[in-house]
Amino acid sequence: MPKPRVLHDEFFKKAKEEGYVARSAYKLLEVNERLHIVRRDAFVIDLGCAPGSWLQVLDGYLNQKGRAVGIDLQETTAPLSDRVYIMQGDIFATPAKELLAPINELLHGEGKSNDKYDAVISDMAPNTSGHGDDFLSARLCERVLDLCHDLLRPGGNMVMKILEGSPTPDVIARAKRLFREAGTTKPRASRDVSREIFIWGKGFTGVELPKPPNPTKITGPTPKPKVWP
Repeated sequence: MPKPRVLHDEFFKKAKEEGYVARSAYKLLEVNERLHIVRRDAFVIDLGCAPGSWLQVLDGYLNQKGRAVGIDLQETTAPLSDRVYIMQGDIFATPAKELLAPINELLHGEGKSNDKYDAVISDMAPNTSGHGDDFLSARLCERVLDLCHDLLRPGGNMVMKILEGSPTPDVIARAKRLFREAGTTKPRASRDVSREIFIWGKGFTGVELPKPPNPTKITGPTPKPKVWP
């Protein structure tokens, strides 16, 4: 028999005690402690940030030079300092230029030339129904990887959640093409019964086979990999 789902486990209780709006805060804490995805002076964007627990982690972790930006369709309810900038919107509809705007203002104000993020993170998940959830989750992850081309500086890092299923190996393979190092991890704060794992990448290169505009009409040799300039 499958194990019953325990809603109020140690991480739920710990989140309440320590003021995090969700237990998922401990997933980022563990992943970052193990893999060093986010430096203390980093500029970070959290795609799908509501209710804001990952932004709370960043708010307490980043030093005076670091900044965080978050975007979500839903309202972000977590209490945050003015070092965290919140946008409400759809990551499939919001242009990369708008996602970069907050960081550009901060960077230029500090005399820096880098106009992209040091890390892209995402704890997004689809509204699950039990049917095709893994494909919906993979679509969110593919969007994160698409945005890395526009948002992430060369050498930057990434971590994102995916629900395991048949599309998962393809998403992992794509991450491995885009980063010098990439892999998966499942933090302790993820429930045992959960299908979620986290795909991480370090050292963004942007090397990737381009997507053909119409795969059914492709003829001739396989195109060469596109290299991020």
